[in-house]
Amino acid sequence: MEFKSRDYKADEEAYSLSRVSVSLHPLCSSPSPSSSSSSHTQDDGNVEFFDPLRGMSMEIMEPVEDTSVPEKRPVSQSTSHISAKEWASFNKLLMQKFHVPKTISVSSVSSKTIKGKKVIGELPANVQSDELNESQKMTEGGFKTVSQQEFIKRLHELKEEIRRAWGSDDRVTSLKLSIKVAMLLKDTSVAQFYPTLFVLATDIMDMLGDMVWERIKEKAEFADDGTKICTLADDFKANNICLEAKETCSNWFRKIASIHELLPRIYLELAILRCWRFIHDNAVDELMRLVTMIRGIADPLASAYCLFFLIHSAQKLPQHDKRHLIACVNHQKVVLARIVSMNETKYGDFLRDRRLLISLMEPTIEYTMRCIFRDPDQVADMIVKLDLGKDSLELNGKVPWISVILHYILKELPIEVVCANGVEILRLVGCSRDYSFDQCLNYKMLGLKLCEGISQVNAVDAVIDEVMQVATQRKSLDEYLKILDSYMDIILHYKMNPYVHSILGEIYERLCTEVVTENELASLQSIFVKLVTHFDNIQYVFDLNYFVDILDVMHGSSRSIVSMHILTTATRTDRIDDPTTVKLLFDVAQSLHDSLDFSSTKEDDNQQAKRLITRFVDKVDHGTDMDRHLTFLVECRGAFSSMNDLKEILVHSSNLLATRALRSKKENLSFIKSCITFNEVTIPCIPSHSRQLILYLETAEVSLFGGLISHSDGLLDSAIGCLQNVYLVDGSRKSNEDTDGIVSLIRKLCSFMILVPGHLERGVTCIPKNILSLLDSQSWVTPKLRLRVLCSLLSLSATCAQNELPYHAIHEEVIGNDRLFFGHEMYSRELESLSSVIVHNMVDTIPQESSQATRGKLALEVCNCIVSFLAVNNEISSICSKLVETATTCLGANDKYLQSTISFVHKQSPVCVEG
Repeated sequence: MEFKSRDYKADEEAYSLSRVSVSLHPLCSSPSPSSSSSSHTQDDGNVEFFDPLRGMSMEIMEPVEDTSVPEKRPVSQSTSHISAKEWASFNKLLMQKFHVPKTISVSSVSSKTIKGKKVIGELPANVQSDELNESQKMTEGGFKTVSQQEFIKRLHELKEEIRRAWGSDDRVTSLKLSIKVAMLLKDTSVAQFYPTLFVLATDIMDMLGDMVWERIKEKAEFADDGTKICTLADDFKANNICLEAKETCSNWFRKIASIHELLPRIYLELAILRCWRFIHDNAVDELMRLVTMIRGIADPLASAYCLFFLIHSAQKLPQHDKRHLIACVNHQKVVLARIVSMNETKYGDFLRDRRLLISLMEPTIEYTMRCIFRDPDQVADMIVKLDLGKDSLELNGKVPWISVILHYILKELPIEVVCANGVEILRLVGCSRDYSFDQCLNYKMLGLKLCEGISQVNAVDAVIDEVMQVATQRKSLDEYLKILDSYMDIILHYKMNPYVHSILGEIYERLCTEVVTENELASLQSIFVKLVTHFDNIQYVFDLNYFVDILDVMHGSSRSIVSMHILTTATRTDRIDDPTTVKLLFDVAQSLHDSLDFSSTKEDDNQQAKRLITRFVDKVDHGTDMDRHLTFLVECRGAFSSMNDLKEILVHSSNLLATRALRSKKENLSFIKSCITFNEVTIPCIPSHSRQLILYLETAEVSLFGGLISHSDGLLDSAIGCLQNVYLVDGSRKSNEDTDGIVSLIRKLCSFMILVPGHLERGVTCIPKNILSLLDSQSWVTPKLRLRVLCSLLSLSATCAQNELPYHAIHEEVIGNDRLFFGHEMYSRELESLSSVIVHNMVDTIPQESSQATRGKLALEVCNCIVSFLAVNNEISSICSKLVETATTCLGANDKYLQSTISFVHKQSPVCVEG
C-alpha cells in the first residue's frame, strides 16, 4: 500500500477562504424602512451592529397597549376582596404557628357538642328562644379528653349540617347549630388549640353570615312570586330596601339578641354584622356597641379573639371610620396591663403561664395594627388617636407602651414615619420595659424598619449612638448581637467605621468570657455576612480588628456560611496575589472543606462549597514566584484531598506554571520537572479514567514542549493504560455519548502522536499497535466505534509518512519524525505494514454491524477514508469496489452518499468502481 503525498502548506493556501474587508457586519440588517426602527445608525452614517436575538427580546419586553376598557370595580368591593384574601392567609399562618397536642381536654359543654348526635331531618319551625339556648342548660364542670382530629372532624361535620339545614329551608336548625359552634369558643382549657378552634369556628360563622346576607338581599331584590324588584348596588342605602327585607333582617337580629350567653351572642351578631346595612346606614355605631360588650368577657384569650373577629367582620362594611380599631387597641392595652401587673399567674379561669397567654394574643394585636395603618392617607390621624404624637412627623417618645403592642405598631408603621422619628422611637422602646415582649426584639424591629428606608434615616448619628449605648448595657451576648445585627447595614451604609471596630472589639471581649450558643452564632453569622458582602475587596475585611479572631471562634453551619460568603467575595476579582490574603483564605477554605459531609447522599448540598474552593485555588496567583505557587498547589492537594474536581484544577494549574516557565527567558528545567512530577502523583488520584487520560495527554504535551521526551513517553504509556479502563464500568453497555467521547479521546491522542518522536527501540508504531490491541481485547467496542478509531489510526499513519509533518513541537531539541527518520526505509515499511493491517481490519469489521443502514454508511465512510489517504491502485480499487457493493446492497443504488462516494473515487483514480 502506498500513501498519498501531501503538501500541507500548499493545501492551506489552496483551500483557505479569501478574506474581504466589509463595511457592515454580516448580521446587521441593511438600512430599510422596515429595519430602521430596530437598527441603530452611527454618526458617520454606518449601521451599527444589531443582534437579532437581542432585538427579539427587546420587542417581547415592550409593553402591549391594552385597548380594552378596564372594569371599574367599586372601592369598597376591591378593599373587601383584598381583606378576604388577607384574612384567609392570616388564618392559615395562625393554625401553623402554635403546636397543638394530639389529645385535648375540653369542658363538658364542648364535649357534648363534639360528641353529640347529628341532627337528622327538620325541627319544628316554632322553636322558642329557650330551645335555642338548650345548650346553656347543660351542667358545666369537669373536663373530657378528645383527640384533636376528632374535634376538627366534628367541626367540619357541623359545618355541613348547617349548610344542609339551610338548603332545606330549616333556618332555625342552622342557627341552633351555629350557636353550639360559637359556644365552643368559650372553652380556653387547651390554650394552644384555641387559635385553631377560632379559625374553624369563625369559618362557620362567616358561612352563616354569607347565607343570611344573600337571603335578605334576595328578599330586597325579588318579590315573593320571583319578580325582580331592583338590583342593589354595592353602596346601597337603607332607604333602598323594601319593608319585608327589613323585617326579615330585624327578625334575625332579635333571634340572636335572645341568646343568653354573651360570647355566642356577640359572635352571631358579628357574623351577620353587615346585615345592619339593610336596616340603617350607621353600622359603625353597632361596632362601637359590640366593642363595649366584648369588655364584659372575663377570659382575656376569648376576649382578644372576639375582638379579632370583630375587626374582620368590620372589613365587610363600606366605611372609613376606624373608631372601633382605636377602641380595640385601648381595650387590649387595659387587658395586657392587668396581665403584666399580676403577682400570680391566675387570671380568672385561665391558670397558665402568662408569656404563653400573651403569645397567643399576639396575632390579634398584629391584625389590629395592620388594619389601623393599612390606609396611607389616615396614618397621621391614627398616630394622633393612638396618643403616639401630635402628628405623623412628631412622635412622642416619653409615654410607655405595652411592649407587645409597641412591637406591632413598629412593624406596621410606614417606613418614612419610622425613619423620621428614629430617636423618639428608641426612647419610646426604652420606656416600655414590661415582660410582655422581649425588649431587644423591639430594638431589632426598629433597626429592620430603618434599614428598609436606609437612605431616609433622620439624625443617623444620634440613632446609632443611642443604639450603641443601649446594646452595651445588655449583659446578655445574645441580646447585644441581636440589637447590633439589625443596625449593621446602617452603620456600613453610612461608613461609620469607628463603630465597626468598636463592635468587633466588644464582641471579641465578650466571647473570651462566654460560651457561644446557637442563637448567638446565628447573630454572629448575620453580622459577618453583612460585613463581608459590604466590601468589594476581602482584604479590607481581613484588616478589621478582631475579625479573624472572632471567625476562629465560630463553628458549625454558621462558620461554613460565613466562609462561603468570604470566598464568594474574594473570587470576584481576577486574581488573588497578596500572600497574607492567600494564607487567610486558604485557612477559610480548609475549614469549609473539613465541614463538608462527603458521605452524604445529597451531593448537591456540598456543590456550592466545592465550587467556591475550586474558584479560590484557580484565582490564586503568586506572580513570578512560581516555586511558591507550586508549593501552594501541593498544600491544596493535601488539604482538599476529598475533592476530585479540584485535583483536575491543580493539574491544569501545574501545567500552566510549567508553560509560563517555558515562555520566560530564564527557563528552569528542574522546576518544569517538578511540575510534571506533581502531575504524575496527582493524576492517578482522580477516579475518572477519561479525565485521567485527558490530563496525561495535556501533561505529556507540556513535557514535550519542555524537551522532556522520556517524561512524555511515560505519560503516553499511562494514557494508554487509562484508555484500557476508561469505559469498563460494571461491564455495562455504553451509550452513544460514551462512544463519541472515546473516539474523541483517541483522535486527540493520534493528533498528539504526530509531535512525538518515534521510539528507536520499540518502533514508531508501538502506540498505534497498542490501540489496535485494545480494540481487539475489549468486549464493549462496537463495530461503529472500532471503524472510527481505525480511520483515525490510518490518518495518523498517512500523516507520519509525509516528507514534512503539518506541525512540530516548539522545543528545538524535540526533532520530528520527518527529520528523525527522513528517507529511512524501515520507517516507511513499518507505517505501510500498519496501514495494511488497519485497512484489512476495517474490511473485516463492517459485516459485524447488525444494522443494515448503519452497515452501509460505515462502508462508505471507510471507502472515503481509504481513498483520502492511500493511492488508489488495483488492491485499493478492489477493496473499494467491495465496500461500494456492500453499501449498494444496504442503502440502494440511488443513495446520495453512495453516489458522491463513487464520484470521489473516480476522481482519485482512472480505475472504474461500479456501484
